[in-house]
Amino acid sequence: MSRKREHEAEKENSERWLLTYSDLITLLMIFFVVLYSMSKVDAEKFKAVAASLNKALSGGTPAKIELATSPSGPSLFETGTPSSTTTVPGKDTDPNKTTHTDPDTTNWENLKTGQGNSDAENMSIEAIKAKLDKFAADNGIQSKLMSSIEERGLVISIQETLLFQSGSADINDRARQILERISTVLASSTNQIRVEGHTDNLPIRTAKFPSNWELSVIRSTNVVEILQSAGIAPNRLSAAGYGEYRPIASNDTEEGRGKNRRIDLIILRSKYDVTEPNTQNSNGN
Repeated sequence: MSRKREHEAEKENSERWLLTYSDLITLLMIFFVVLYSMSKVDAEKFKAVAASLNKALSGGTPAKIELATSPSGPSLFETGTPSSTTTVPGKDTDPNKTTHTDPDTTNWENLKTGQGNSDAENMSIEAIKAKLDKFAADNGIQSKLMSSIEERGLVISIQETLLFQSGSADINDRARQILERISTVLASSTNQIRVEGHTDNLPIRTAKFPSNWELSVIRSTNVVEILQSAGIAPNRLSAAGYGEYRPIASNDTEEGRGKNRRIDLIILRSKYDVTEPNTQNSNGN
């Protein structure tokens, strides 16, 4: 009896490998199912995400991104235009040597260091500033027409007394001549120009201007019309009114209020074209 039981025990133990084998097959099947599900990409959603990432990291208009397709379906995304530094085997190049420069990474590093603009554009902005400063000095208005270079571009600040009567948006003949002279300098560039109207915090309530909002907007719009009539392309111009809410000095003193009552002409750097509607193919045209 003991020999028969030992024989049956050996027979049962010899078949236990089937359990391990079936577990392995099951795990392999689950593994390939997971791989298969991961390979199915929603092309439209993936394209939208890729475009948003390109736009955020490059600081400009997102590059065209296309999804590479194959008979089995979509795969990983590729940029629409290959980099000029990417090595292509079979094109008189050594397939063992690869050189690659990522333009998006370069743009992102430039943005972080504040150097996202070309040297040519910086020289153009500095040249415009030098001409306007000389014009202001030659005409004795350097305390009322001032310019400064900021991150967003060249800011030309014109005090209210040089353009308007107090509480009025009408531009007199002398002010018109000054704006026309300024427009001849600005016409040499193709950058977007934003005209911003600002006031102090003293309230105004007239039939024509119920608040400082209306006064600042109408003033900036009137300046835009003169710049356009003087030769600035209208698709480069925009007008904004900020009322008393963007002061550059304290409104507690008359001197500070005088500085706040101003028109600012902003020559925007080209990297901000992405925030301006329909400017990619229309600058200066």
